[in-house]
Amino acid sequence: MSDAVRAPDPSTPGGGPDPAPAPARSGTADLTVGKAAHGGHFVARHEGRVVFVRHALPGERVRVRFTETDDGASFWRADVVEVLEASPSRVRHPWPLADALKAADRGRSAVGGAEFGHIALDEQRRLKGEVFGEQLSRLASVDRPVTVEAAPGEAADGLGWRTRAAFAVDRAGRLAMHLHRSHDVLPVREMPLAVAAVNDLRLWTLDLTGIERVDVAVPSGGGEPLVLLVPAARTSPRRVAAVASSISGASVGVLDLESGQVQRLAGRTWLQESVLGIDYRVTGAGFWQIHRSAPEVLVAAVLDGIQPAAGERLADLYAGAGLFTVPLARAVGPEGSVLSVEGSPGTSRDAKRNLHGQDHVAIVQDRVDAVLGRRTEPLDGILLDPPRAGAGKKVVRQIVEARPRVVGYVSCDPASFARDLGYFLAAGWSLDALRVFDLYPHTHHMESFARLLPPPA
Repeated sequence: MSDAVRAPDPSTPGGGPDPAPAPARSGTADLTVGKAAHGGHFVARHEGRVVFVRHALPGERVRVRFTETDDGASFWRADVVEVLEASPSRVRHPWPLADALKAADRGRSAVGGAEFGHIALDEQRRLKGEVFGEQLSRLASVDRPVTVEAAPGEAADGLGWRTRAAFAVDRAGRLAMHLHRSHDVLPVREMPLAVAAVNDLRLWTLDLTGIERVDVAVPSGGGEPLVLLVPAARTSPRRVAAVASSISGASVGVLDLESGQVQRLAGRTWLQESVLGIDYRVTGAGFWQIHRSAPEVLVAAVLDGIQPAAGERLADLYAGAGLFTVPLARAVGPEGSVLSVEGSPGTSRDAKRNLHGQDHVAIVQDRVDAVLGRRTEPLDGILLDPPRAGAGKKVVRQIVEARPRVVGYVSCDPASFARDLGYFLAAGWSLDALRVFDLYPHTHHMESFARLLPPPA
């Protein structure tokens, strides 16, 4: 999945009015923080206007610096620069460069990617459950408590889980990361959320001059990392080769961002992944779950939810490299069939490799709505794992018209899931089961799996 942050919804209810607010034009104000909002923000009010505040906690009294104050906007944004009255759930941030308070002391913003690091892990999960439940209620008129599950084997500090990390490079050729919502970058050393194999490369010790971006990927179960370099426009091949030769302990390639193609410089351009005894090949630029435990957690949830049977006809929509297609194909056997649909050409090629020789699987590289619009054969079950924007009304309608016995919905965004769920409910379907997983500790993101059932025949 992408780590892009969804803009908060200005209709989310906020906290109560603040006494004697400081003038907004001063750039700062003292606010009382209300509930958590979708998108990693917390809601406050200032002079009657909603303010989405980052790095806060409900109930806190904080001093904020306004970051967006457009007169025509329905809401403003702000960052906490000082905590006047702290929540009992506020803890020391595990990553100093992403600590908003330390950053404010230095007159800058925090590095993005760990916006919940100031919150105790159990409270992070409680707040995520509240946000998910609020989206269900507001967008799908479903009122149910939501419990957010930690990944099996999660570290007590919630660190060391990212198997993929993307870095910038500063003008001095140093490894860097972007400040939140900014083109500015800051040199970094260790990335605390990443698995040890990412940090063990010690890329911050290298001269990366001529490179604009560095992506690092590590197999979920361990193994040799893959480093992808994105050169600046005028960087010579000789300079790129010099940077590549300075990287030890990893395969290295050059990534073309437009095509997604990877040119091999050293080692191989793909990773070998293994999930519940199934091996996968994933190209360096291909999509794969970020948390080291996410593939196994989600495959287990999907199989338990859909309960595929031998001989059934299934569809895996937005199928990626085949993470779910392979176990579904094994479950239905050669007497059944699986339709795998993926829009990305490179990722679809990964799926073809991972399902080579399984003739009962049809792999189609196309838009999901286009494939469903052409299909006339019935389906027994459908799994969808759409991007952050969700599936949308047209695809939901097409799924409903296919009348499968079950739909499994994997989602990385509670708002788009709740919207799509509303479309299913309007067609008479029901939400039979829901599991939400904290596969992004110290961020506001979460992953979910839902089992949806059609109305009685």
